[in-house]
Amino acid sequence: MQDETFLYSAAMQDEVRVFVRELENELKHLVPINKIAPVDIRRQQEMGEGRYVAPSLSDHAIERQIPCSQGHVSVRAFIPDDQIDGVYMHIHGGGWVIGGVHHSDKELEEIRDNCNAAVISVDYRLAPENKYPSAQEDCEAVALWIIEHASKEFGTDRIVIGGESAGAHLSAATMVRLRDKHGYTGFAGANMLYGVFDLSMTPSCRLWGDRWLVLSTPIMQWFINNYLNDGDDRTDPDISPIYAALHDLPPALFTVGTADPLLDDTLFMHSRWFASGNVSTLNVYPGAPHGFEKHPTQLAEQVRRRIIQFVKECF
Repeated sequence: MQDETFLYSAAMQDEVRVFVRELENELKHLVPINKIAPVDIRRQQEMGEGRYVAPSLSDHAIERQIPCSQGHVSVRAFIPDDQIDGVYMHIHGGGWVIGGVHHSDKELEEIRDNCNAAVISVDYRLAPENKYPSAQEDCEAVALWIIEHASKEFGTDRIVIGGESAGAHLSAATMVRLRDKHGYTGFAGANMLYGVFDLSMTPSCRLWGDRWLVLSTPIMQWFINNYLNDGDDRTDPDISPIYAALHDLPPALFTVGTADPLLDDTLFMHSRWFASGNVSTLNVYPGAPHGFEKHPTQLAEQVRRRIIQFVKECF
């Protein structure tokens, strides 16, 4: 149980405060995403409209189809040209509703290049068109395929799983599913960035209110309502992994900022992870908002370097 935030300097905190102030001022002039149809938000993301920057696509990404009982799941892969030390299974964020597999090309190429990792990012089905458990079934299918084929395709059985926000939720749910349904406890690590682990909503998420800083309480309610079916038990361990048995899970790196409605999700999940007998590192950054590792700040660069270090150590 470690905390490495001593590396977060006063100058970096000042830079984050300025960024947050500018971000809030920008958001004041925009319509909150919970007032917009999901299909229109996705279009804004692709076109770089509103607060979004159009995705910068890599020329080195490989699109693949992974067979599964539902037909197939698409993945976006980044494969080293020579040495491969492990596989990084990535699950993107976006509240299960928005975002895309091609929105993290830069960060995933950094992991490929610095960790000698075969990176496989899951293009899971989005809600509300595909509600629970569609996304979790897709992630489970890809994980099973990687486990079965990693040694033959990549020459390694070292697998790290990870994601941001809803991607961290799906990573946790996938690890629990693989353990309980398939007896697999071989993940080498879990990279968990500001995840949502309690869909009944933790105190920090309930009490955040209407302040729109990437997320807000109404926005999180909107995401969850789009993802779940009417009548779903939000404390079901398959839906909210904070309520699952968490034994026999891999070393995890939990990362979150204090200016994030999902702060408690990470604090609570880290504590349960550690108390369940697993290795866990928690890094909490004062003043940092949701999604901060993608912002143009020194802190973002430092956090990405720490993620790379963690993945390399797991391999």
